[in-house]
Amino acid sequence: MLNTVYQLKRPRQFEVAFKEMEIDDRQVIVRPTRLSICHADQRYYQGARAEEILRQKLPMALIHEGIGKVIYDPTGTFEIGTEVVMIPNRPVEKDDIIAENYLRSSKFCASSMDGFLQEYVQAVPDRFVRLPQGINPTVAAYTELVSVSFHAINRFLRFSHERRDVIGVWGDGNLGYITSLLLKKMLPDSKIYIFGVTENKLSDFTFADGTYCVNEIPADMQIDHAFECVGGGAASKAINQIIDYIHPEGTISILGVSEDPAPINTRMVLEKGLRIFGSSRSGRSDYEGLLQLYEEHPEVVSYLENIMGAEVEVRDVKDITRAFEMDIHKLMGKTVMIWNE
Repeated sequence: MLNTVYQLKRPRQFEVAFKEMEIDDRQVIVRPTRLSICHADQRYYQGARAEEILRQKLPMALIHEGIGKVIYDPTGTFEIGTEVVMIPNRPVEKDDIIAENYLRSSKFCASSMDGFLQEYVQAVPDRFVRLPQGINPTVAAYTELVSVSFHAINRFLRFSHERRDVIGVWGDGNLGYITSLLLKKMLPDSKIYIFGVTENKLSDFTFADGTYCVNEIPADMQIDHAFECVGGGAASKAINQIIDYIHPEGTISILGVSEDPAPINTRMVLEKGLRIFGSSRSGRSDYEGLLQLYEEHPEVVSYLENIMGAEVEVRDVKDITRAFEMDIHKLMGKTVMIWNE
């Protein structure tokens, strides 16, 4: 079976490649329908990764957030036409201690193998999760991003002490919005404060208990724990500001991705006895738990509709390029490509 794969050949240049897809009795074939553009995709598209990395990984199909419909399933796991969320993490082994998304042997779509920007996606059944009925398909398209926050919060619940009266979230972008929304739903007795730089963005956090500009934080502000959702060049400033305002023995969850090392105030980390942990990607159990949360609390999906950005119909390379260029200039929100429908 011939598959059409849309690969990034070099920054800002896509090309069509045709690859043979071997059909066997173990793997499900899904036709992608909606694909969401992530910051990681943009770093490749804009050539913002190191030249050595670009030479090593390109050409490669981008996109690791998306949903699709099952068109072939010899395992009998899904009925034909079933809508599913596609899981980009592809483990090749199991470990009793290390989760699938942290195993160094695992591959990841649009990073160490072709992503979802192709006509068909093939994988074993557990790399797809049935999408509950009634969920906005555009919101469902960026389930992967939301699952990363869900994963980080569950790890936080394992690592942090039980005094969780006040939790701060640094970052007023998509990741900060998602993380604080899930925190408010999963920890309803905690006060969730958001710290950002743009008043217009902060005004969207209507579910939060308070929002603050990072340059106007009250001097008496104190928090029990914090999530850093900034990344990039501002990550260091955000982490150090958290260290200033957090109570001793608090826990700091780092979620923002930075290309360069971020210097932090280790002296105060030691003096306060802080616990800092990082989270990256997610696994099947996170998708299952998140989709269950969607079913039990449909208002979460309604809030996530607030970060819907442009919806772009995509049929060819020209349309893909247009979607990526539109995504560059957005202020906030997720750009979703309506693909193959």
